[in-house]
Amino acid sequence: MLVANLEYLLLTHRADLGQLLLRWTRPATSEEHRHGYQVALNLAEREKIGRWLIDLRSRGLAEPADFRWVMQNFRASLAAALPGTRPRLAYLVTPYHAETLNMRLADELATDQMNMVSVRVFTEEQAAQQWLQASR
Repeated sequence: MLVANLEYLLLTHRADLGQLLLRWTRPATSEEHRHGYQVALNLAEREKIGRWLIDLRSRGLAEPADFRWVMQNFRASLAAALPGTRPRLAYLVTPYHAETLNMRLADELATDQMNMVSVRVFTEEQAAQQWLQASR
């Protein structure tokens, strides 16, 4: 069920899969990036959705500062919004962006103090879905 159709983000709650699907439709400004994640967080908290598929294929990667915000600030907010769970964020990217995002992720996780939200990068949606469903 489509929940929000922002100019830059389609947000869908897949109740059948227990997932939140964020499909970014174009490059987003820093403000749009943070607003989109906040809208998704509000829905996730209300519906208790801890498995997210975040499709960046049409958008490309966020600026490094915005990625750090997700990894440091947003993940803490997500963990606090869903106590007693271990949320999973599956990022779906083009093969061109996979290495860059994996390097950014490794850098952030190397000093991670709150291992409460799992994050993985995928280039194929089926593999991402399998990983998300493994947590059910």
